[in-house]
Amino acid sequence: MNAPAELQVLLPVYNESESIEHTVREIFEEISPKINMEFIICEDGSIDDTKAILRKLQSKYPFKLIMSDERKGYSRAVKDGMKAMDAPYLLCLDSDGQCDPKDFWKFLALRDQYDVLIGLRTERADPWIRKILSRTFYLVYKLFFNVPCHDPSCPFILVGKSVIDSVVDEMERMQQGFWWEFTARVYMHGYRIKEIPVNHRKRFGGKTQVYHYKKMPGIGLRHFKALFQIRFQTRKYK
Repeated sequence: MNAPAELQVLLPVYNESESIEHTVREIFEEISPKINMEFIICEDGSIDDTKAILRKLQSKYPFKLIMSDERKGYSRAVKDGMKAMDAPYLLCLDSDGQCDPKDFWKFLALRDQYDVLIGLRTERADPWIRKILSRTFYLVYKLFFNVPCHDPSCPFILVGKSVIDSVVDEMERMQQGFWWEFTARVYMHGYRIKEIPVNHRKRFGGKTQVYHYKKMPGIGLRHFKALFQIRFQTRKYK
């Protein structure tokens, strides 16, 4: 019988047939030689070859595979993965290969000193328009939540199970902006947060599946509304 995993790695996946195999292999080869790990793969109703690739990978790597026939959205996929967690620690990454798993060891070294470790993309490898919009939203976000972070939407997170259990059921307001909401909620709960510089790369393959330019105005309006709702809900913690 295999020993329980010390670390689970959560990857939300939607139409990532060009990148998912490379991403899974890279993470596993970097981390598994030193830590007993398991993936939590939250597949979100993909309509390309992603499902078939994941079924193939499941026979090769330690997986919890959550499949969906319908599109739930990024935030719901991550939340479902968090609720499936049973290891002491959870590492959250995106599945497009932009996160460099070599940075994980910097996070691990500080896990006993902080409750939430979050990446800082010092040189973000995203289109300029996305970076401008993200920065604009950040300035408004800081008026609501004075989090000790410069990049609260970074999808590179190491966090303990007790923290996840305390906030996961509250996560409901930002359908596409899961990490904005997560960072705000853990901050308002009073958890110790540390930001760590990470290497951010261009996608290994394919195109972004969330922030298409034509969707950005609607996403932005929903995000602004969500800030008021989250601040109202969390006022009791501060």
